[in-house]
Amino acid sequence: MKSPSAIRRTIRNIRRAREILGVLIGYGFDNIIQELNLDRLLQKGRRIFSRSVPNEDIERLPTEVRLRKAMEDLGPLFIKLGQVLSVRPDLIPEAWADEFRKLQDEVGPVSYDRIKLRLEQEFPGKVDKIFRKIDPAPLAAASIAQVHRAELHDGTKVVLKILRPDVESIIESDLQILAWLAEFAEERFADLGYSPVKVVEQFSDELHREIDMRQEGRATDRLRRAFEENENVSFPKVYWQASTQHVLALEEIHGKSLTKVKKQELSPEIRRKIVENGTDAVFRQCFEIGFFHADPHPGNLFLLKDGKLCFIDCGMTGHIDPRTAGQLSDLIRAVVDQDLDQVVRIVIALADADPSISDDRSFRADAWEFIARFDDVSLKNLHMGNLLQDFFDRLRKHKIRCPSDIVFLIKAITTIEGVGEWLDPEFDVVKHVNPYLNSLVHERYGFTALRKRVQNSLIGYSQFLEELPDQARSLLLNLRKNRVTVNLEHRGLENLRDTIDHASDTIAHSVFVGSLILGSAVLLLADSVAGERGLMSIFAALGFVIAIFMIVARTVRDKFRS
Repeated sequence: MKSPSAIRRTIRNIRRAREILGVLIGYGFDNIIQELNLDRLLQKGRRIFSRSVPNEDIERLPTEVRLRKAMEDLGPLFIKLGQVLSVRPDLIPEAWADEFRKLQDEVGPVSYDRIKLRLEQEFPGKVDKIFRKIDPAPLAAASIAQVHRAELHDGTKVVLKILRPDVESIIESDLQILAWLAEFAEERFADLGYSPVKVVEQFSDELHREIDMRQEGRATDRLRRAFEENENVSFPKVYWQASTQHVLALEEIHGKSLTKVKKQELSPEIRRKIVENGTDAVFRQCFEIGFFHADPHPGNLFLLKDGKLCFIDCGMTGHIDPRTAGQLSDLIRAVVDQDLDQVVRIVIALADADPSISDDRSFRADAWEFIARFDDVSLKNLHMGNLLQDFFDRLRKHKIRCPSDIVFLIKAITTIEGVGEWLDPEFDVVKHVNPYLNSLVHERYGFTALRKRVQNSLIGYSQFLEELPDQARSLLLNLRKNRVTVNLEHRGLENLRDTIDHASDTIAHSVFVGSLILGSAVLLLADSVAGERGLMSIFAALGFVIAIFMIVARTVRDKFRS
């Protein structure tokens, strides 16, 4: 029997599901809901949505625009889902990704009384001891968190990023509904090219990290330490004594967001300095540190003095291991060198694809068509982010998916390239970061790297030889005690299996029909010898009719099957 809390949660989920379907119908998605029978899965069915009729203006909007507006109405989880999908063109059409990038995460502020209640829950009896004052007017209000200026008891100026009250329960309810919808979709659509259930699981993990302010705090701290000695790039300091799972206290940055900067007011030297600093920071994060800010758009970049940049909002970050970074560098160089075989090998390694696809003529033709676009083009004229994005978009039709860590890396690179094009269109991003690419190649193929790989290989072989006697003894012991089981899995034999099944069915059918004809003939002959047409002749005639019917039915069935 369900507990009262579980029953209340179920009722809340049903109400929320009705609300979600009502909003979708209001934006003209009622036909999809009816085709999937989603309205029948809720009590009272479509009757509860009879008043949610889209107006003509909404119905004229493109599908992706209507869906984006519906997400904005549905609240924080769906806004975040759209924002995540906007950087996953491997999952949705490019036009939809472009539209989802317009999702606005700005909502009306929560009253300060509720914010103060949240702070008292996070710092019971200590709010006045930790904070000298808190500005009741919010600095910013988003769907998940709200930002207020504050001053610590020692006079330090900070900004508080505070999780909105009740947002956790709303998100948990919506995640349960989203998980159910993903299971529903996976059962009915087998050819999506990806698992909706796994996508929702990844999104759920990402969202839980985002609503845990400690995760963002640790990411900010890690990047701040990495750039602590850098004079051109910084990250805000985290004040852990004033931070919890739901509250993050950050150093107040006294600068100006790039979204509020008018580039005509900046000198060409400062504009070039800003782009150089941003590019150096992103490429160092991606290819040297292996941990990067995945959303360096102008709103998350603050301009300080003399072109110095401060990165804020480290809620979305990515990881990339040194091997993958080196492979990406090799991929770019292989494209420039027109080396098709090398490109194919790197793609298979990056995407963990089936190696047999390297022999697929269509795949190789598409890869070569892409490479040929860069004939006689040097590194300095390539847009790295666009190069990687276009390439993996092309591979989607061969069911080769871009790994999520590379998706975030491409997004970070493409975003900073966009900032560069806005501030200084003549700035050559790839030429500027060419030393990073060269250092990656040197690290992978230089003498030191080769010596290290040889040493690791020798150590591995020595360990293998050392463990071989024990492994062999264990195998022989298991063989002697009949503990070894061999499982064989046949792949690619579907056509042979179908042919064998059809042949067996045909033989069985032929034997049965032949027996029926032979038995009927014997009955007819017996009646003829007796000199009269009796009951046996009737059975014989019935047998012949059944046999003819079975032959005709079988012929028609085989014709339609073929």
